[in-house]
Parts: sequence; C-alpha cells; structure tokens
Amino acid sequence: MSDQKYIARYSAMRLMGVFQFESETALFPGARVIVRTSRGQEAATILREATEEAVARIPSRHEEGPVLRIMTPDDEIECRRIRAAEKDEFFRARAIIDQAGLGMNLVRVEHIYGGERLIVYYVAEGRVDFRVLLRHLAAEFQTRIQMFQIGVRDETRLMADVGDCGREACCNTFLSSMLSVNMKMAKIQKANLDPTKISGRCGRLKCCLTYEYETYKELVAILPAIGSTVATPDGPGIVIGQELLAKRLQVETKDGARKFFTIDEIEKAAAGSLPTEDPGPSFDDDADYPGSNPPAGTTGKTSSVRRGERRRGPKGRPHRGERPAEGRGEYSGGRPESGGGPHNPPHHGGRPAGPRKGGPRPFERGGPPRQSGGPKPPRQFPPPSDSPRRFRPENRDRGFHHKRRESE
Repeated sequence: MSDQKYIARYSAMRLMGVFQFESETALFPGARVIVRTSRGQEAATILREATEEAVARIPSRHEEGPVLRIMTPDDEIECRRIRAAEKDEFFRARAIIDQAGLGMNLVRVEHIYGGERLIVYYVAEGRVDFRVLLRHLAAEFQTRIQMFQIGVRDETRLMADVGDCGREACCNTFLSSMLSVNMKMAKIQKANLDPTKISGRCGRLKCCLTYEYETYKELVAILPAIGSTVATPDGPGIVIGQELLAKRLQVETKDGARKFFTIDEIEKAAAGSLPTEDPGPSFDDDADYPGSNPPAGTTGKTSSVRRGERRRGPKGRPHRGERPAEGRGEYSGGRPESGGGPHNPPHHGGRPAGPRKGGPRPFERGGPPRQSGGPKPPRQFPPPSDSPRRFRPENRDRGFHHKRRESE
C-alpha cells in the first residue's frame, strides 16, 4: 500500500489543503473524495499531487488530513440533499436574525457533509454580540453552530458567478487567497481609471490587475521615461509616450514630428551617435598644466605654477594682485583683515591696505578692530555742536524719522 499526498479543494470558501491517501489507486485531478478536516467530514475535489513546488504555492496555513474514501454514488446523493437543505436553512436562519434585530447581513449557510456543524457566513460593519442568536440557532437546527464574519470581497467569492470579462469570477474559481490590489497597478497598465471599469463585482479593484503587474514593472525599468531625451534614427528627440508591451516609444523630434520607434532602434541609434574615445594628452609630473588645477585622473603632485616662480598674466605681466600700486606702496591684494597676497585674490571693489585716502569718514568708529569674543566697544558719537541733530547723544535712542518737538 503506497502513501500518496494530494492537494484538494473543499468548503464553500474554496479552501485548499494537503491530504494523504493510503491506497494503491492513484487519484486524478477532478476526482471527488471524502476527507477529514478540523471541522469534520467534508466533500472535496482533487486538484493535483502535492509536490514541494505545488505546496509552496498554496497558503501556508492549510489543512492536512487523510482522504477517507473516494466518493460513492450514495455520497453524491447525500451531497445533493445537503445542498438542497441549505436553502431552507438559510431562510430559517435569516428569520431568526431579523427577529433578534442584529446589525448583520446573512450571506450563506453551509452544512458540512458529516453534519457535525452548521457554518453561518455574515457581513457586518463591526463586532456583533450573537450569543443569544447562537442559542436560538442551535435550538432550531439541533447541531453545532459556527459564526464566520467575512468582508465584501469574500461575500463576492461566495455569491459571484460571472465577471465583466464574460468568464467566471476569478475569486470563485482558481484563486486560493484574496490578492492585495492598489491604484498604482491600474495606472502603470494604462487602464481606464473610471471606477466602473476597474472595479469588480465586489466594488473593489479587480484582482486581475495583479496578474501582469510584475511584467509591467520590468518594462518600465527598461524603457526610457517620458520626458527624457533619446537618440533616434531621425536625430535626438523627447519621449512623449510609451507602449510597454510592444516596447515602443513615441518620440517628438526637433522638427516637431511625432514617430514611434522600438527600443532596439533607439539603442542602435544611441550606439551610433556615441563619440569615439579620445585618450587625450599624456601628463607628466614635471609638466605645466594649462589650468590652475591638474586634470582629472592625474596625481595632482604638480600645480599650475612652479615653486619659486611668479604667476604671469597675459603677455608676461604680473597678475593684478601682484602689481605695485602707484603712490601707495605694494598692493596687498585683499582686505586688511584677510592678509591678501597672490593666493588670496582681491574681491571686486577691494581697496589697498593702509589708511583711507583723505582721512576717516565722518563719524567713523575708530580704534583697533574688536577681537573675536571680546567685549563690544561703546558707540562713539561726535560732539553735539559738530553733528546733526539726529546724532546727538540725547536722541540716539529715537528713530531717525522722528523729530524732537521742543517747547519754547
């Protein structure tokens, strides 16, 4: 007797599990069997053998149990009787819920094959206290009751039949779990963003938006972005559109023409427009570089001026910062506090070091410059007789635009 494992689907929620069948008879996909789960005996459908690759693709939290037997004709008759009885049980349960006045919407009632329990699927905005309801339902159906709250997507999973595409709803056929869908998936696939076009039977975004999302992400990473400049057989242009699946770009050239080019044509045009590599001049450590900094890739050991030599301007004349100023002595090349010199070129509007020509300006603060961190020297004001009225000591705290009114 061989021990074989199979993946089977069971329950109205289309759950999947791995079940072991101890028999010499091999089961084929689609075979109807009776299995044992944590809820009891249930009717199931064989999907395929439970290989490692197949088991990795189903939800990690799946049921495991034995296959009791292959479904017999008597088992088929019992399953049809249970399904017919579920309709009557649904209306009886809904009447009890309406009588209790609870804020819940009954979706489906499932009676498992063995009769061990009755599962009630419902939708509610929040938590519902159904302890009193459980007692009434248990007294009505004389079995164990299990309340199962679901969302709107699971509700469609139980009730939906055909989607907008004309085929059976994906969640009601082959999907093992509800996928996470967001608006980004619809935008990258250039889908119509009309809610009536991208929403499924549940009112949420369609699950099929996730099927090709990874392919679109790979194509977006390969193709140039909209607004970028690319080389085309007709010259450079700007990308104004993309056809991801066809790997084509709509490019607007310099003359205003709009054409479509494949990614292969653009790559060939880009390869043909690349300039040939120029090795450039070779630099030695003892050679003079034409600029003030050594070119990229050199060691930087030499500078634009050899040590011990003066920098020369045009026609061999000294630079401006090194020329002597007439009548003022040697030009320092910077402000008095900066030190000046050939390595500190003067700023625009700089003046030579030394006393100001013509003496200090009127009311200029005298004395040596204040050292960093030292006390701030007091403000110096000219005598009242030698200064305008606004600079007198008694008016220094007043604004310049105020006039002092003196009473006679």
